[in-house]
Amino acid sequence: MTIPESTLAAVLTAHGEPLEVQRIPLPDAVEPGGALVRITCTTLCGTDIEIWAGKMSFPGMLPMVLGHEMVGEVLAVGEGTVDALGEPVRVGDRLGWSESVCGRCFGCTVLRQPVACAHRGYGFLQRSDVPPYATAGLAEYAYVTPGAQKLRLPAEVKDTWASAAGCAAKTVLRAFDRAGGVRPGSRVVVQGSGALGLFATAVASISGAGAVITVGAPASRLSLAERFGATGTVDIADGSDTTIARVMELTNGRGADLVLDFAGAPSVGPEAIAMAAQRGTVAVVGSTGPAGDAFPLSEIMRKELTVVGSLNGDVSDYYRSIEFFRDFADRFPWDDLFSAPCGLEQASERIARMHELGEIKAVIDPRLSSR
Repeated sequence: MTIPESTLAAVLTAHGEPLEVQRIPLPDAVEPGGALVRITCTTLCGTDIEIWAGKMSFPGMLPMVLGHEMVGEVLAVGEGTVDALGEPVRVGDRLGWSESVCGRCFGCTVLRQPVACAHRGYGFLQRSDVPPYATAGLAEYAYVTPGAQKLRLPAEVKDTWASAAGCAAKTVLRAFDRAGGVRPGSRVVVQGSGALGLFATAVASISGAGAVITVGAPASRLSLAERFGATGTVDIADGSDTTIARVMELTNGRGADLVLDFAGAPSVGPEAIAMAAQRGTVAVVGSTGPAGDAFPLSEIMRKELTVVGSLNGDVSDYYRSIEFFRDFADRFPWDDLFSAPCGLEQASERIARMHELGEIKAVIDPRLSSR
């Protein structure tokens, strides 16, 4: 087929404003190690919503194409392009990809942690008016850079699941790993009932937690959390004091052995410390915005808590996420996390609905676009 020279894309030109469907260029040639794909599925992430709303913003980042959870069909490859396991990437392959890393900096070589790469790149860090223009998911075609962490995807993992594995699922699995996992029979509190919180609820349940308590809103999501393994839920509508009291009641007054923040609201820090059991662990995952409410460090000391941060995930977490969906395909109603797919023209509406908590994960299929 003829390789396209441009692509339709839903472009964010101003925070909080509707996306503009524009035609933007594609690179003239595919570099060695790179690829050009036709997007078949993009799932929107909470980070996309925060960027759209302006809660996450970087100088000079606009205009840009949102979407960093995506799957595509390879249309063209550069010389020597391989996936993260060293296997050749070929035209026609079903490909997922994640952030790009340099492989040469201190984070990559000494720490051996790609999330610490000094040159780590994401689709949402790429302006749409400078090369390589379109590297993100809300576009017909996307350029996969040579440094992007690529995975050829197994057929049995659905597009929506594979897309979500590129950020949401891998973020959750890394957080459990950073926190030391789940001790069988222990008590776990998941702060947040969005896609990450619901997925984390399922992971805690599968991992053998004796109690899994999902804290969040609205009520419909808490009801869904029960279908993902929650043994108890707490609605945050009644405020922090009631939330903490209810968690303590559900844990027989002892608190949680593991508390995971997937919410990022200002109150989650003080609540997490208050809900944690003596010698428990608190994992901070969702607090990407401004500083949260204050809490006394003395309480961390008194309880001898372990507090860990966890940032997104790397290609190993991505791979494990794909395998997780393959291994546990029938364990939980994964499809209930996703809305019906729509084209690029409806992306703004779906972002607004997610912002208002009307959807958990919107699904965009650029092939449904009318232009």
